[in-house]
Amino acid sequence: MTTERRDQSRNDPAHHYARIRAMLSEVIHHARDDVDAVDDPKARALFETTAEVLAGLCRAYEHAAAKSEPAWR
Repeated sequence: MTTERRDQSRNDPAHHYARIRAMLSEVIHHARDDVDAVDDPKARALFETTAEVLAGLCRAYEHAAAKSEPAWR
């Protein structure tokens, strides 16, 4: 990839949306795996809550990338 194309990709919000969504997805999966890895009900609730909150944030990034909400147009 040329320097110019690399710079264009860095300036493209969609590139950043995708990177952050991927990171969020990784944490979501990790938190959901941890729900099954521990016996403490409070920890399980916290991990599941973490996954749900991050899933909502991930959807916000998807909507921003797709420009599917008025706020992102």
